[in-house]
Amino acid sequence: MNGTRQPIGVFDSGIGGLTVVKALVEELPSESIVYFGDTARVPYGTKSKSTIVKFSLENVEFLLRFGVKCIVIACNTSSSWALPTLRKYFKVPIIGVIRPGALAAVRATRNKRVGVIGTTATIRSGAYETAIHRVDPRIKVFSQHCPLFVPLVEEGWLNGSVCLEVAERYLHPLKRERIDTLILGCTHYPLISSTIHKVLGPEVVLVDSAQQTVTEVRGVLMGTDALSNGNTRPRYRFFVTDEPSHFNRIGHRFLGQVVGSVERVNPV
Repeated sequence: MNGTRQPIGVFDSGIGGLTVVKALVEELPSESIVYFGDTARVPYGTKSKSTIVKFSLENVEFLLRFGVKCIVIACNTSSSWALPTLRKYFKVPIIGVIRPGALAAVRATRNKRVGVIGTTATIRSGAYETAIHRVDPRIKVFSQHCPLFVPLVEEGWLNGSVCLEVAERYLHPLKRERIDTLILGCTHYPLISSTIHKVLGPEVVLVDSAQQTVTEVRGVLMGTDALSNGNTRPRYRFFVTDEPSHFNRIGHRFLGQVVGSVERVNPV
């Protein structure tokens, strides 16, 4: 198969990875994409490392059926715990969202006080702190797990009093630490960025790792001569393990367009 025509594979525990798909569509409009959302087993962030690694291995195996030329882990939890294992077992280039987000935060911070919010598992891994300190060990990193944000986004509760109250509870400790940069350490979180800004104030820079991840994808594809030449029309396919209609309904909020056909498959 011609490498330039092969699709990019993307997986996430649910719907949140569509923020990465949106960035891919905008920045690499000639590329075809196969998306796998493990909606039957969302959230990953409350699960053990061994379970997260097991699910991630299964997700990659599913995407490989489509001859993907690279795989993006659009899930901070999987990126935190499973990336080394996935790279060990599979030859296809695999890109996580942690390193690109960390690099963006290092560039953005002015007072060297960076906050990270994510699922319980992502925060427990310390992956962002490690990645930031590799670049600049002087930066102080303050982390906060926000387990209720994912179900709020999956339900479509993106604004309003409930979302605001939850955000105030989670973010108050970070505000107290005078952070000037906040990493949205879960691909669901950009959808509630307006609520987060309300709590922290507009002067705090919010880092969405999706844009940075796409830059890394472009570099990987250029390095392997697999960047699409634009001669064929891109195709987008979406697979979920539960509730395609719900995915379709919420998905357009992520993509800013109708998702189209969503196929339901059993977990691998």
